[in-house]
Amino acid sequence: MRLRTFESFWLVKNGIIYSYPSLQSDSKTEILVIGGGITGALISHALMEAGHQVMLIDRRDIAMGSSSATTSMLQYEIDVPMYRLSEMIGEEAASICYQAGIEAILEMKKLIENTKIDCGFEMKESLYLAHSKKASVWLKREFEIRNKYKLGVKWLSASEVKAKYGLICHGAILSEVAASVDAYRLAHELIQLNVKRGMKVYDQTDIDQIETSGKNPRVILKTGHSIEAKKIVCCTGFESTKLLKEKIADLFYTYATVSEQGIKLNKNIQNTLIWNTGDPYLYMRTTDDGRFLIGGEDSSVNLQFFQQKIKERKAEKLVNKLEEIMPEVNFIEDFSWGGTFGTTKDGLPYIGKSPEFENTLFVLGFGGNGITFSVQGMEMIKNFLQGKVHKLAEYYRFGR
Repeated sequence: MRLRTFESFWLVKNGIIYSYPSLQSDSKTEILVIGGGITGALISHALMEAGHQVMLIDRRDIAMGSSSATTSMLQYEIDVPMYRLSEMIGEEAASICYQAGIEAILEMKKLIENTKIDCGFEMKESLYLAHSKKASVWLKREFEIRNKYKLGVKWLSASEVKAKYGLICHGAILSEVAASVDAYRLAHELIQLNVKRGMKVYDQTDIDQIETSGKNPRVILKTGHSIEAKKIVCCTGFESTKLLKEKIADLFYTYATVSEQGIKLNKNIQNTLIWNTGDPYLYMRTTDDGRFLIGGEDSSVNLQFFQQKIKERKAEKLVNKLEEIMPEVNFIEDFSWGGTFGTTKDGLPYIGKSPEFENTLFVLGFGGNGITFSVQGMEMIKNFLQGKVHKLAEYYRFGR
């Protein structure tokens, strides 16, 4: 499965930061982490911090899948609004899931401060725009339930948004906790940090099959070699939909484009992640090198050869939508790309045990805040290994 088109901004900006050998022999480890993107980087870090022996493998170079194409917006907000999620799983449960997102962003901040990794991490606010009068009705309802649970929100009228941000909308929710990061660089640096602590990493190491029925699970590589482990943790994101029989997500293709450096923006936009209620929704952020990034235009069409013309057309549509919201912007495109995007029926991830695989755990963060879900998975996976029940386990379980 191809997870991105070429020329993703983060890859061009950073290059291949670290490279690792492929595995060319049989091997054993305590915990095998499959997937070397941002999720695998976070989970393997948590396991190393807990004192486990860890090996990480990826069939590509490290972080060359979705992590090189993500827009790296960290939000507590789930793709399914809180009022709708409340109708699906109950109001108290929905509030727990939303609050967990806030806690995850603050945990990410702490992690980066402790590791001193330079990855463009910045705490920001999040602005959720009503794109129509009809949408403003349910968005106001969404504000009220979030405010009830003290999630740090404020309602802004259309005129207030225009005055403060120069944006055209029909009202908005301003959330005080959000962040942005370069997830591609963070994944690389976090993995390298743990390599120095003894973690084994192999890229270009492709799996043929996973055998979990014995005492210890093992993976058979396409080279014929095998890796035996006491536990396997799958952090393979959207590609896990091919591994599992249970239908856990619908996959889409989403697009992004980023401006040239030095774009002139309202100063308040610099510190704010922006998205709207459109379907598909539009999302925007600044980068740490003075650019403006916009994404959206999701498509369910499965194009195995993502033609340049489609990418160009999607980038043009994104800029047109931006100009409707921000008429005075002078957006000059520098890079555009696309990547695979997945959604679940309730907007929540799948983290935990699947009945399809013994001795195997999954951390699959779908949706617009997949990185935030992956941070939550750090503590959840440690709890599973210790036989403890995490407060989110029931909501993120398989078979729900």
